[in-house]
Amino acid sequence: MAHRVDDHQSRLPVPEATVLPLPPSSQAKDLRPRWTALDSLLCGAFAGAVAKTVIAPLDRTKIIFQVSSNRFSAKEAFRFIYCSYMKDGLLSLWRGNSATMMRVMPYAAIQFSSHDQYKKLLGGYYGYQGKALPPFPRFLAGSLAGTTAAMLTYPLDMVRARMAVTAREMYSNIMHVFMRISQEEGVRTLYRGFTPTIMGVIPYAGITFFTYETLKKLHTEKTKRPQPYPHERLAFGACAGLIGQSASYPLDVVRRRMQTAGVTGSSYGTILGTMREIIKNEGVIRGLYKGLSMNWLKGPIAVGISLSTFDMTHNLLLKFHQNGYFAH
Repeated sequence: MAHRVDDHQSRLPVPEATVLPLPPSSQAKDLRPRWTALDSLLCGAFAGAVAKTVIAPLDRTKIIFQVSSNRFSAKEAFRFIYCSYMKDGLLSLWRGNSATMMRVMPYAAIQFSSHDQYKKLLGGYYGYQGKALPPFPRFLAGSLAGTTAAMLTYPLDMVRARMAVTAREMYSNIMHVFMRISQEEGVRTLYRGFTPTIMGVIPYAGITFFTYETLKKLHTEKTKRPQPYPHERLAFGACAGLIGQSASYPLDVVRRRMQTAGVTGSSYGTILGTMREIIKNEGVIRGLYKGLSMNWLKGPIAVGISLSTFDMTHNLLLKFHQNGYFAH
């Protein structure tokens, strides 16, 4: 009988165990990285500031020769740097760098942040969400990012060019440049050279980002490592900058001539007119490609530093997010 009772009890349904929720303090943290647009803006601004500050003396020298009719050579460029140092001191080589920072930090922030957004949009449109984009969308994302940044920050580029080619007595600070140009030449002057800028940015930014992303993709496929080493990133960025700047350089010269026409005494009105004037007086190579060898020195350095710095700070912020240093 006892056996039958036990057998009956064994057939009774066993109540399910009640699972109580863990208290908030003991719940597992969500360690998935959260990358936001603000992170892109901060990393982009920092990357642009570091890169431009490093090559500021070379950048100023290039602009000086771009807007003058003097023949460019490496010897003359370094003579200018030496004479500026002897006459006005070391800090004179960074004249206009404050205006550069005011332009470069928002420019780089907008460019890198919008590049991330355009990659997501195009990835979703072409069905490559979370994966490396195919070649044309990869180029298009870079071009759109550069165009967006250039459109939103162009007046700052004009101010920076004016400060680079003038003495301190003419323009004492950034606001002084804005005020004098607006009062003496009109507000529209702040956008002089805008068209060649956009025409130059489209191939430059597109080729630069395309080359950098392509080299990283090929590197990952070959080495099976998800991330390149810092010196590899620097090399990829240098190659990207070299190719991108060489392709768009003549439009950069035209832009500088149009921007500084008000202080150099020249009259450059249109893109084609400026090109004809430069070719007529200086020739194609010596005019439209003046200072290109200087750009081959500073350009790859700047782009390499900028792209690799952005990637490294990007990865650093992701680690901070994963470790819970920032609130999500």
